[in-house]
Amino acid sequence: MALSGRDWSGTVPEAPRAPGASGSRVSARQAKKKKCIFWGIEVAETLIWHGWELGQEMIRHLTLKNVHEKTQKLSYRCPPTPFFFTVFPQPITLSPGMSITLPIVFRPSEKREYEDSICFVKAEGEFSVTLRAVLPRLRLSFPAALQLPVCAVHSVTETTFPVRNVGDLLTTFAWKTPSPFCMIPDHGMLKPGAECMVKVVFQPKVAGVHDGAATCWFGDQEKQKRIIQLKAIAKYPYLCVHVTGKEYEGVQAGKFQDVLCFGSVPVGTTVEKCVEIFNLSVVDAPCRIKRAKDSLLCDYVFSCNVSHGVVPAKGKLVLRIQFQPQVVGEHSTTYFTITSAGCLLETVLKVVGSCKGPLVSLDQYSVDFEWINLGESLMQTLKISNMSDVPAYYQFDIDCKGSVFSVDRPCGVLEGTATLTLKVTFRPTYPMTYHRRVVCLVHHQEPMYVDFFGTCHSGTAKPTTLQASHLSSYRTNMVRGLTFYPPDILSVMLKDGKLQMDGKGALMLPPEISQDKPPEEYFEPNSMTEYFCDGVRSDLASFPTHVSVSPREYDFGCCVPPHRAEPLPLYVTNHTKGNIIVAWTPSHGSAFLVHPEICDIPPLKTSAFRVLFKPTQVNSLYAAELEGFAFYKVMRHYTNVENDATICPSWCLTVKLRAHTYEAEREHFIPRYILDVPKTFPPVVPDTDTYCSMLLLNMSTSLMTFSVNQTACPSVLVKPSSGHIIPGGHQIFFLSTHPVNTVSQQHILPLQLNSYPGYTKEISLQSCGESLLLQLEGDGNLYFKPLYVGTSSTRMYTIKNCTRLPMIFTWKIRQSYSKILSVSPTAGILQPYEAMAQAWTFTPDEETKYLLQAMVFVRWKISDPVSPESVCYALRVVGEGALGTIRAQKRYLDLGNVLVGDLESCSIVLLNDGICSLNYILSVEQLITGPCDPEEVCSDPLALELDRSRGTIPARSKAFVGITVRPARRLHYTWSIKYALCTPTDHASAKEEQQPLCCIVATGIYPTLCITDACSAGSANNISKLHLWKLFSLDTLNEYLERDPTPGELTYRVPTRHSTCLIPPVYTPLLLDFNFGSAPVGSEPALVMLLLENKGVVPVDWAFLFPSDQKMDMELWAEDIEFSPRELHQMRIQDNQLFSVSPKSGTLLPGQEKSVQLSHRHDFIGTDRLPVLLKVSYGHEILLTFIGVTVEHDQRYAHFASTKHLFTPIAVGSSRPPTQIYKLYNGGSMPVMFEVQLDNLMRIQEENFQHPVFVCLTPRGEIPPGKTGHIEWIFSPLEAKTYSVDVPIHVLGGESALITFQGVGYNPNAVGEATTPSKALSPSVFPDSNKLIVPGQVATLSHHRICFGNIPDCTKASRLVFLNNILESEAVVFAWQISPCKDKRVLQIAPESGVVQPGESIPCFITLGPTGNPSFCSTDLVCEVYIQESLVQYERDLQEWQKEKERQAVEFTITEKDLGTKSKPMSPAMRLSDSAETENLPESSAVIRKYKTLPPIKSHPKPSQPSGPLERRLLLGKDTSRVWVKPEHPKPMLLHLDVSARSHAIEDFLRNFALEFPKYFLSRPFSTQPSESEFVDWSRYRNRMDMEPKSMSLVAASKQELQMVTDILTGVIRGLLENAQFHDAVRRSQDQPIPYFSQFRSAKSAEVRERRQRSTIPSRVSASSDIYLEKDGEKKEMSQETSPGDLLQSWEIFHHKRLSERKEMISRQPAVGNLVELVLENTLQNILIEASRGEVVLTARPRVIALPPSPSRSSNMNPLTTPQQSS
Repeated sequence: MALSGRDWSGTVPEAPRAPGASGSRVSARQAKKKKCIFWGIEVAETLIWHGWELGQEMIRHLTLKNVHEKTQKLSYRCPPTPFFFTVFPQPITLSPGMSITLPIVFRPSEKREYEDSICFVKAEGEFSVTLRAVLPRLRLSFPAALQLPVCAVHSVTETTFPVRNVGDLLTTFAWKTPSPFCMIPDHGMLKPGAECMVKVVFQPKVAGVHDGAATCWFGDQEKQKRIIQLKAIAKYPYLCVHVTGKEYEGVQAGKFQDVLCFGSVPVGTTVEKCVEIFNLSVVDAPCRIKRAKDSLLCDYVFSCNVSHGVVPAKGKLVLRIQFQPQVVGEHSTTYFTITSAGCLLETVLKVVGSCKGPLVSLDQYSVDFEWINLGESLMQTLKISNMSDVPAYYQFDIDCKGSVFSVDRPCGVLEGTATLTLKVTFRPTYPMTYHRRVVCLVHHQEPMYVDFFGTCHSGTAKPTTLQASHLSSYRTNMVRGLTFYPPDILSVMLKDGKLQMDGKGALMLPPEISQDKPPEEYFEPNSMTEYFCDGVRSDLASFPTHVSVSPREYDFGCCVPPHRAEPLPLYVTNHTKGNIIVAWTPSHGSAFLVHPEICDIPPLKTSAFRVLFKPTQVNSLYAAELEGFAFYKVMRHYTNVENDATICPSWCLTVKLRAHTYEAEREHFIPRYILDVPKTFPPVVPDTDTYCSMLLLNMSTSLMTFSVNQTACPSVLVKPSSGHIIPGGHQIFFLSTHPVNTVSQQHILPLQLNSYPGYTKEISLQSCGESLLLQLEGDGNLYFKPLYVGTSSTRMYTIKNCTRLPMIFTWKIRQSYSKILSVSPTAGILQPYEAMAQAWTFTPDEETKYLLQAMVFVRWKISDPVSPESVCYALRVVGEGALGTIRAQKRYLDLGNVLVGDLESCSIVLLNDGICSLNYILSVEQLITGPCDPEEVCSDPLALELDRSRGTIPARSKAFVGITVRPARRLHYTWSIKYALCTPTDHASAKEEQQPLCCIVATGIYPTLCITDACSAGSANNISKLHLWKLFSLDTLNEYLERDPTPGELTYRVPTRHSTCLIPPVYTPLLLDFNFGSAPVGSEPALVMLLLENKGVVPVDWAFLFPSDQKMDMELWAEDIEFSPRELHQMRIQDNQLFSVSPKSGTLLPGQEKSVQLSHRHDFIGTDRLPVLLKVSYGHEILLTFIGVTVEHDQRYAHFASTKHLFTPIAVGSSRPPTQIYKLYNGGSMPVMFEVQLDNLMRIQEENFQHPVFVCLTPRGEIPPGKTGHIEWIFSPLEAKTYSVDVPIHVLGGESALITFQGVGYNPNAVGEATTPSKALSPSVFPDSNKLIVPGQVATLSHHRICFGNIPDCTKASRLVFLNNILESEAVVFAWQISPCKDKRVLQIAPESGVVQPGESIPCFITLGPTGNPSFCSTDLVCEVYIQESLVQYERDLQEWQKEKERQAVEFTITEKDLGTKSKPMSPAMRLSDSAETENLPESSAVIRKYKTLPPIKSHPKPSQPSGPLERRLLLGKDTSRVWVKPEHPKPMLLHLDVSARSHAIEDFLRNFALEFPKYFLSRPFSTQPSESEFVDWSRYRNRMDMEPKSMSLVAASKQELQMVTDILTGVIRGLLENAQFHDAVRRSQDQPIPYFSQFRSAKSAEVRERRQRSTIPSRVSASSDIYLEKDGEKKEMSQETSPGDLLQSWEIFHHKRLSERKEMISRQPAVGNLVELVLENTLQNILIEASRGEVVLTARPRVIALPPSPSRSSNMNPLTTPQQSS
């Protein structure tokens, strides 16, 4: 199919699915709607057949639509397979917007899937539509993976996902889900196209990442499955309870994590406080809030609005807890437990609060109205105050309308801290004494009593005025039983002596009658007891009743007019021994009347009264209180009373009456009221009365009556039991019950209102007696873990008061246990249901097990004679005393190297393997070792700190103690840590002997940095490494870096911009110069490479800080615009970057190296100085002064490294002091002539007895450009001291310098080895490394320095150096250069030149010959290295230049136009540049020549004046067609090899280095004449200082001359050895007379000489000749008759002996020794060369091949037979 022409620019969106469509139709429609546009034709992409069957044809229609704006023409081809066909193809024309439908028929032949296509053809291309027939299939669609929200452990989280049936068949599904996942629903059925939502529930049990695969099985016959991956994370929640506000100081939290204190809350009110539960985890945390279960009678005064909830992640849940107290004075305690899901974490919240009520008091408890006349009234004030902030309901129990005493506000509400003034009015109705004890009822407070009393007089009756003292005496007399007698009888008894008066004015019986018993006294009874036990409304009475009335309460019931109620018979009984008068107080306007109002009652008699009820209206309530007073009749007049002690006040009688006039069909007024009643009685002990108050408020506008049916609930006593409440008023009730046991009782009190049974309110109350009950934690068992003997352990133990009454507890421990067991507190108060945690301390005193017992006694806080005194509980305490030790897991801990001033932290692990916890105290002892003063470091503070020096290690566990080490010195620290076991309370007394624990060592270090190598390049390439080491003072720099930093250097530990000026301040005392030397202006920069190496063990941060790097960035206005010359000089250097360092900073790890390039540009003439600070972080800072000199091209300049030179110390008395060298460097481009001024030397010589202390051997000389000149000196001290001389050194044409030369003479016998010659040879000790490679370097030396050490002056020494070619593809050519002439005589290099192939090495042997004189040899050998290809190219270019030069010498060009005229002479400008004369060519030659000549030859500028960049550009700018520059020689790469040695005279060497002497070979000359070096001629030195040295000796000859002399002498000597005549002449010379000096020869030499004379034996010997054989100095003559055999044997022996003597003689010749030494030297050199090439392995193990011995030889061998004999 051709699909390349498709246009995918537009698609048609899918149409929404119609509800209720089948799956197959939906799929077909969806397939049909997926349309594409091909060149403006919109057509479906695919046509699908669903639900087809065999044997049937299915037709689908394919629609083509023209969506283009032009008419479209196209054609089509039928599908190629026979299963899909359509109408016969024909052209199709579609106008814009028109459509055409093609029917496509599908005819299947078998049950399988089919696929085909129909192709459409347009002019632009072809496109096709896929035809597909599919089989019905099962398919469910749901996500492949599902991530659930994070969930808390034991919580639940869920999410949903859709499951859709995208297949064509009805299918069932079932889920198999791994735990903790769960699917809801877990099975179901889906129709095609239907979907359902499945809920995934995740309920983890453990925390972690949960990843599970849920399998969905679907299908009926063939089960298929599909997996969904479920992922979720479970985490543990963490809840924290936070109580807002301040905690109550008196509340002990104990074990409880939080305490919520409400404080004192007014009774009946509700206070709410909030508690916040914080969720510190990242998951939502479900929690439950549960209150502790207490007694059933416990009034739940605390309530929480939440019982369970979810605390959001990182959020909080606010709990609102309410407190509503009911009993005044009660302390309430409860506990809420906050539990997270799964009970993983429980937090106990303690809630406490107390109840406070009103505190009402009266300013006076008696109101005295004195006396008034009948018909008058008197008003007194009575103040009532509330001392509390709780509002108080009060009520005076008196009916003011029917009483002689009335209160203006008998009931009301007294606000907090308020005082109310009441008006009490006295209106008497009968002349008599009035007294009424009125009770003031207060809700939630005990009642109060007040006495109202007064006296009424009339014209005829004037009773005694009643006073307060009379009431007091009356109460005392009443207690004593004397008030039942009238005053007249008491007066008679008093007169008769039957009664007496006490000191208080009261009556009492005489002692003889009372039987010496003390008279009883009156005590004010409890107000609540007095209120209930008044003998009026109850059978109980605190005191006997004098006059009683019955009934005290009466209900007339319903009395509807005109019916009259039956009169109520009212009985008054006189219980006294006298006549009394009863007078009822008339109440005008009242419906209740008493008849008669006044009546006399004889003693012990009863009188009846009638009470009449006369209502005035119907459907009303009536209620009233009748008041009457009874008094002794004798007290009607004051004259009848003889003694005030006998006065008796009147008794008040009250009767409460009520009635109603409601008709039978009329409903009583509906009462509107508020009843405030507690649910329970206050707790008391059994068989004790308990009281509570109840408040009933009348909210209606009419009178409301009430009555309590006491018979319905006889166990509860209510006062008042009946009465009435005025509109808007209230009634206060007091209830009393008497629980007899601890069983809870339910009390139901019926309260009838408005005299209507339907308005009866049942009041439910509970009461229970409380018995002492204390709950001990753990069933009374307290266990202590094993403790170390002498230590203490404290555990919290909880006791709980399980009653509603506070109790007092007291712990008692046996005296013998007092030192072992203690508790705090030992006593205290437990509020109701309060749990208190107490601290128990166990202190074992020996290693044993303990079983102890403690007793706790509890009793009620309020003492009651009925309650038991105390109850005892026992506590069983189990503990054990043990011993133990502590050990460290690592007894030795090495912290390694620690930076001084830095911190190093670690921890030591302390192990306790015992069964008890151990309390320890750690101590540290410090020892500092190393190169230090012990007395100085002993006062250093402790450099080791412990994060804790004491602690506790639990049993069988370990503890980590953090250690911080901060060394203050670069020394070795050793800390010994010791421990002592102690008690946690008293460390001093319980401290035991310290035991070693572990040892910690550390070494304080500073960041160390050193210079390990240095090399130069650029204009400084001529400077040797030794000289460079001195110029940069690298020895001193390394010495400084080895020191400890000063405190000033550590002012800024790291590089910091701290300066505000251009020249930063200097904090370091370490100053050095970095001298870059000198060079002509315009030269290439002087490059110096330094190799920095960290030889320490810590990383080193280093930096080169220029002054600009230390200056802070400031605003322009803050800068100083006036600069000093020094600042301007530094600014010029930094702005032009004359000095540079690359890199300027870096970090070196231990053992790491880094090369730093320092450069100085020679752009300006003069001396450049720049202070650069070398800063090592946390270490040194050294001020380096960069110094560089730039001179003019034609300036003669000698660079002096310093103005002071120190000679090597020389021993006093040395016969031949060595020659020493002072070096000068020519840093300019011109040769330098120098001259040493010797005047001061002569002065020193004169001062030292004409002894030449300083001798200059080369006072004059010349130094080539870029070379180093040597000035030879001899320092010969006369005595052991320091000599110093200032010597001017003049440079001809340049600047001179004054150099101070110093030398030290020492006594070798006194100083010992301090300055021995072996240590005197100590030039700059720079490392012999080859790690630095300068740019452009092609070869390296294996050594940069060779030190021969101390050698005899008559021997030679050799060293091996390898020259390595570091190039991989090019060969190099090398040539050694030895500049001074003396060095050429002494030093030899083999080979001096050669070629080194790529990657190869060539050995070079450096041989130091005999020096002749003791001297210091310090020579800089320079090896010039070229690339071979560059030399070859140079030679090639040079030959071409030479050829051209020769050709131009004979060739010229004629430029005249008139060739016929006479030629003119050439101008000088047209001649060759090299001034060669040219010949005039003939005309024919000029005509024949067709080509121009090459440019003229011009020589290269002289080396003494190198052309700079500017000159080269000018040179190139000339007419290059006329000048041909001579090729430049390739610039060599210079390699410096420093050779140093010190030669000694043999006698000095033997004296100082006797053990070293056998190592050297003494090369002896052929001549026996003594050398000139054996004697010291000081005149020779003095003459040499006056004349210039002459080079006329053979030593100054060239190499060719030396070779020629050697060849000539070799030929001469060889000829003499071969000349027999010369031999005879020598032999004849031996016969001459012995000279005088010959007698000094030894006998052995004489013998040798004689043998030499007879060494000539004829070739043929006759048998008859006389032969003289010399033996033992005697001559033996052999006769001629000797046989020839004996003669031959004798001759052989003689010949062998003569040969041995000759060999010995030859071996003693110097030439033979020299030859052997040369052979050995060459052999060793050959072995080393072969080893360097890998041909010989010197380190290989030697191979030993042992051949087996021959059996025949070993058996025949005679041990005593010599080899000659056996042979």
